[in-house]
Amino acid sequence: MVAGYHLFWTVYGYWLPNDPRGSTSKEVRVERIEALGEHHFGRRENQPSSQQLREFLKNAHEALAHTVRPLDDDDIPIVGAALGSLIAEKGYVCYACAVMPDHVHILIRRHRDRAEDMIAEFRKRTKTALIEAGKWPVNHPVWTDGAGWKTFVNSRRQFENEIEYIRRNPVKIGRAEQTWDFVTAYDGWL
Repeated sequence: MVAGYHLFWTVYGYWLPNDPRGSTSKEVRVERIEALGEHHFGRRENQPSSQQLREFLKNAHEALAHTVRPLDDDDIPIVGAALGSLIAEKGYVCYACAVMPDHVHILIRRHRDRAEDMIAEFRKRTKTALIEAGKWPVNHPVWTDGAGWKTFVNSRRQFENEIEYIRRNPVKIGRAEQTWDFVTAYDGWL
């Protein structure tokens, strides 16, 4: 039984189809990106070093059609507020959220909406919020193409593990733990 969804998606330019960490993309469709490295479907068993990943991203960012713009400290609360607005509007129950400079994680209890539809709405709402705040050009992508990713959550232990993983995301890169007023404490619901 699916009890919840761990949804995540990346900022434009941050997890390309031939990322050396592996990818869920089936193919690389852009020739100048394809030239950067071989495609590997799925997470690679042997992960690249930090230096190898930085080198790949540097070369990839130079090859992309648009400038890569990570979310800055002013963008993150705008994205969070837009997520919270949609969560309230749709009646979602959110157990964890991390808005990172290069990606977003959100843990939602099972709902009538499909995971893919939730991601699409979250991406649309947050892009609109950034544009309306004057923080993002209208013709510049905010999020990487594709549907994002989902993990189905089906046990209390998995809920607890996903919550901890999401909570620690900002801390792992030296930022403060994030608190959002739309996040509900997990009460063991299943």
